[in-house]
Amino acid sequence: MTTLAIDGGAPVRTAPWPAWPPPASDEQRKLLAEVVDSGHWGATSGPLCELLAAEFAGRHGAKHGIVLTNGTLALFVALRAAGVRPGDEVVVPAYTFVACATAVLLLGAVPVVADVDPGHLHLTAATVRPALTERTRAVMPVHLAGSPAPLDELLALAAEHGLAVVEDSAQAHGASYRGRPVGSHGTAGTFSFQSSKAMTAGEGGLIVTNDDDLAARVWSACNVGRVRDGAWYHHADVGWNLRMTELQAALLLPWLERLDDEVAARDAFARRVVDGLAAAERPVAVVPQPAGTTADSRHLLMLRAAPGVDRDWVSRALEAEGVPVDAGYPPLGGLEPLRGLVRALPAPGAEGAAATVFWLRQPQLMAGPDGADHVVAAAERVFGDDRAFPRG
Repeated sequence: MTTLAIDGGAPVRTAPWPAWPPPASDEQRKLLAEVVDSGHWGATSGPLCELLAAEFAGRHGAKHGIVLTNGTLALFVALRAAGVRPGDEVVVPAYTFVACATAVLLLGAVPVVADVDPGHLHLTAATVRPALTERTRAVMPVHLAGSPAPLDELLALAAEHGLAVVEDSAQAHGASYRGRPVGSHGTAGTFSFQSSKAMTAGEGGLIVTNDDDLAARVWSACNVGRVRDGAWYHHADVGWNLRMTELQAALLLPWLERLDDEVAARDAFARRVVDGLAAAERPVAVVPQPAGTTADSRHLLMLRAAPGVDRDWVSRALEAEGVPVDAGYPPLGGLEPLRGLVRALPAPGAEGAAATVFWLRQPQLMAGPDGADHVVAAAERVFGDDRAFPRG
């Protein structure tokens, strides 16, 4: 029997995982230098932010794109432009990042935390319906880990109740649902360019929409209430300075050309892990995609162990084998700072995920076939040990 690395044996992997973000490309360096030399570093004087917004929107099937400071404020602005006001309710998933709730709180609205499907871990019509009240104004499906939420049923439910749908696509650059890019299905879609994301400038955000009027409201909110082509000191509405810089746009524009190749590389890694774990016949598998997924951007790869797993021991054992994993999200409704600020429904699906799901992050997913094989080999060792599932 092989001695596990946690017990002093040789680890499965000793090589480092790829860095994320990857080193700047020649195209990024050239464009950054051009911006620096031009002196036009802000969005009000340079062309790149508008170019990025247009090209990104077109790549994601939307008529309009507006860049801004980060993904959290993208959610805030999109919800505000969609008509959410203080006292309104917005349904968010129980298995997601805290920003989904705090963006709603910025509006003075109430996040209503609904459970997720216990299989694929996204909102569904069945989990959202019990959360709806006469105060509900919007639903925020999250394309978790790069996997599109089941939008057909969510959009149908929203239409039935006259609700806005703001797609949180922060982890889903390049993903698509039923052949159409995410972000373009609902009222608006939001993206993040934070350091861990599939496209990054360190920080940054972007909103896409096919609604002309909503796009105008978004642009105004990000530009201190101005209107396009209006006077500098004319403020038609309340707004803020939420603009991206030209330096960030210079990092992001060249990324659009390689996004599809990177998505394909991560997807190939994920499929190899799926097949390898199935062949290994261990009590762990990749969390499945919702039906209708045509492209999964694979921001994360989520592994679900059988109930009763010793999460702490498994995490330490996998890390010793050279395969570090994250524990993932705790259930959103149970976060202490949110108590009294959200309305949380029972969430057994999210609680089950918090107890059994492990994440592989983007650097690992960029490691190619050898990296995928190392993940499978480490999982085969660790999940085959009796300590992974202690009895009683």
